[in-house]
Amino acid sequence: MDSARGGAPKSSREFRASAAARLDIDRKAGDITIKQRLEGGRMTDRSWYIAIDGRQAGPYPEDQFLEFIADGQVDRNALVWSEGMPAWQRAGYVPGLFPPAQPPGPTAGPGFDGAPSRGLAAQPSAAAVPFHGAMESGNHFEAEFSALPFFGRALLYAIGMALIVTAPWAAAGFYRWVVARIRVPGRPNLAFEGKAGDIWLVIVLIALPGLGAIFSLFLTVRVIRWIVSNISSDGRRLPLTFTGGAGGYIGWVLLTALSLITIIGWAWVAAAMMRWLCRNIAGSTRSIAFTGSGWQILWRTWVFGLVAVLIIPIPWIMRWYYRWYVSQIAVG
Repeated sequence: MDSARGGAPKSSREFRASAAARLDIDRKAGDITIKQRLEGGRMTDRSWYIAIDGRQAGPYPEDQFLEFIADGQVDRNALVWSEGMPAWQRAGYVPGLFPPAQPPGPTAGPGFDGAPSRGLAAQPSAAAVPFHGAMESGNHFEAEFSALPFFGRALLYAIGMALIVTAPWAAAGFYRWVVARIRVPGRPNLAFEGKAGDIWLVIVLIALPGLGAIFSLFLTVRVIRWIVSNISSDGRRLPLTFTGGAGGYIGWVLLTALSLITIIGWAWVAAAMMRWLCRNIAGSTRSIAFTGSGWQILWRTWVFGLVAVLIIPIPWIMRWYYRWYVSQIAVG
């Protein structure tokens, strides 16, 4: 897994002040607490790994890892590992990470028996991790799109991509507008912080006609990774990464195209592809999943196509269609 170091932490002084104010933890039984680490400066150069939905995320520098704890992104029940630990442990059982309290769950989760396997960087194994919580109705995303502005932004995006030279700015502006209007439980004030110059060449190549479908799909994976890694909440970039490979993405797109000959089967393939995309978003302490079904995609797409023939209702049917897609993404 790629390291999620792309965060934008506060300055050392600001971070220590805010974290110490929220985490009033005192020394007990000789353990070094978060407050002491923050007030006294970073004690070690340790790196930390977090087990998220069956995969390892990290490594994170210790100051960034402590910031995740201060923000509530890593709780007592999260499985963590660092150099010198014999096995994965619940964060609540690691001395000094949390105030003294009875942490929930066993010392190590299933599949984390013994010392982690070690590679060149002494990284822990990506064994299975228990699912932290079930998908609930209140944990779904919401999209606050207004019909005409959404249609206008989508039209500007299409025109910008068609002009090729303006494609990077059109893409960055569209993603910035969309992300700012998506509501995620526990993640206020989402924003997209990507800039047009980040991967401008990749976007320009995608916009070029005649480049080749397979090569364009390969580049699209780069764009997905760029989008995911540039999402922030309350002005702080989230440690998210997209771990899906280009081969997997191209395979899903080709399978969707082939399934069109079945007339209706493509909708179930599209639902499975959405689940694959969500499953490959790593770096969050909560699992991300697509809960929509093939049948729901099928009949909504039919309605979308029939209404779009009338031209005038297009902005409203677009809003209805894509708001539903967003609402089928849930965190657990």
